[in-house]
Amino acid sequence: MSILKDIQTRNSIPFLEEPAPSEEEMIEVYKAALRAPDHAWLRPWRYLEVRGEGRHKLSKAFLDAAKKDSDVLTEELKQKLEDAPFRAPMIIVLVADVKEHPKVPKVEQLLSLGASAQNILLAIDSLGYGAVWRTGKMAFNPYVVDALKLPENSEIIGYLYVGTPSKQGKSIPELNIDDFLTRIS
Repeated sequence: MSILKDIQTRNSIPFLEEPAPSEEEMIEVYKAALRAPDHAWLRPWRYLEVRGEGRHKLSKAFLDAAKKDSDVLTEELKQKLEDAPFRAPMIIVLVADVKEHPKVPKVEQLLSLGASAQNILLAIDSLGYGAVWRTGKMAFNPYVVDALKLPENSEIIGYLYVGTPSKQGKSIPELNIDDFLTRIS
């Protein structure tokens, strides 16, 4: 029942500080990520782990993408994009390595990456760290893919911000299962 309790109590934590998980801990986290459902064994998951000074490169990629994506880049937006990678000591960029396949459409490959991201979040939580999945204008953005020099078939579906919680997360609301479940007999 421990795994069920872990899943039922996992919570997004946006307030993160050092330390982030160690490289050894992250190897175990990625092993969990690679157990996601994967039709035809396409392995459509790629992860960019960004730490320390690497966050400046991600910040620059966000700015470069915003300049190409928008006619107007206000000082406020520029500052927000520059600061975004520094909200946590580590960011995992979730990259879909989309492949042409007659039986596995792109959406299935994106869902597989989403399942692997959930495994990462659960594994990080189980180690006592916190994380939050962020999207926004820098996700699903081909200009960020270009700025990070990723292969053309790559798509970024989000960013996992990871670290040690510096504040308590929001309380988890009780949800009524009947609001989401229909049984067909």
